Amino acid sequence: MSEHEHVWIDASAGVAGDMLLGALIDAGADLRAVQRAVDAVVPDTVRISCAEVTRAGLHAVHVNVEPLAADVPGRTWLTIRELLAGAELSERVRERAIAVFARLADAEARVHGVPPDDVHFHEVGAWDSIADVVGVCAALEDLGVTTLSAGEVSVGSGRVRTAHGDLPVPVPAVAQLALGWRIHAGGTGELATPTGMALIRALAARCEDLPSMRVSAVGAGAGSRDTPGRANVVRVILGTGAPAVGEDQRTEPAILLEANVDDLDPRLWPGVLAGLLRCGAADAWLVPIVMKKGRPAHTLSVLCHPGLAEILRERIFRDTSTLGVRDTAMGKFALARAFVDVRVAGGTVAVKVGHHRGVIVQVMPEFDDVAELAGELDLPQRQVLAEAAVAAAAAGLTVGAPLPATAASPPGRSRS
Repeated sequence: MSEHEHVWIDASAGVAGDMLLGALIDAGADLRAVQRAVDAVVPDTVRISCAEVTRAGLHAVHVNVEPLAADVPGRTWLTIRELLAGAELSERVRERAIAVFARLADAEARVHGVPPDDVHFHEVGAWDSIADVVGVCAALEDLGVTTLSAGEVSVGSGRVRTAHGDLPVPVPAVAQLALGWRIHAGGTGELATPTGMALIRALAARCEDLPSMRVSAVGAGAGSRDTPGRANVVRVILGTGAPAVGEDQRTEPAILLEANVDDLDPRLWPGVLAGLLRCGAADAWLVPIVMKKGRPAHTLSVLCHPGLAEILRERIFRDTSTLGVRDTAMGKFALARAFVDVRVAGGTVAVKVGHHRGVIVQVMPEFDDVAELAGELDLPQRQVLAEAAVAAAAAGLTVGAPLPATAASPPGRSRS
């Protein structure tokens, strides 16, 4: 039975995005991979550096996020989602980052009484928190982490100054994000930030004490303060453990949301599906069914990361007439994917390649590219599609063939 990489997060002294990022880098994540991912989302905006420090006598890595631009404004959740969707990231990094910010948006929306898309981030939407979230997701990818869990979180006590004024600790967004998780005060001041708490809630599958594993690396990430007698660090323990029967090392947790609808104008369905995909759904589709009294209807199905389930569930209620949404926990096995550009009819079409263990399993020209090129050249789409398939085969992109070196490093394009 194969084993999978697991990270357990020790947030018993609190958690912040930069502390978790520092811990992952201390555990072996490549800082260059982290910087590339952040640059893909907010180019020429921040420079990430690390320093080895001590906190209450314990070694840790402190991450510094230095702004390269004079003034970077706060952003809305909609703007951040568009930045992530258009960035050249691997699909898992993009999916995890969207899930984290979706959690933040939902918490802020509930605290301030506004729709999630209208949430205007201040602290959590600034350049440093985008760097923290994307950086953590990129570090997890670089370490090959497939699953995460975390222990009880220290959130602090007292009051703190924020962009919204003087607030109690834990601040309202952290308290909202902590619903269903074990927390305790653990000390004075703000020990858990909204970004840090959102990373745990969106990425960690469960709250638990240190699980059984074969330890391969340990890392500690430092906060800015050095409090005597209390090490201000987040620790991560990386290891392998045998997955449950039937699991695979590339299987990831997923949620399937379903709703039966028999009274929605069918002209609205394309917009409903497009809206769910824009909100981060991995896939969304309709299945025709027959309901009670012989009524024709549809089952709407939405597959998503567990961290996005609540946001997408609310989107279904908003955009359809359903009175209920079912959810089922499941695993998702996704083939690794790469894109290779081929020349077709005087233009370029991207070919999506699904591969497993170095062997091509699926090959498909991107239809949006085909349609766009066909329109530009005033050619039938079927002709351009056929020529793209021939060009892909000529480039060695055929089922069963070894993965070419040009496709070995997926560029992470935002493709369907």
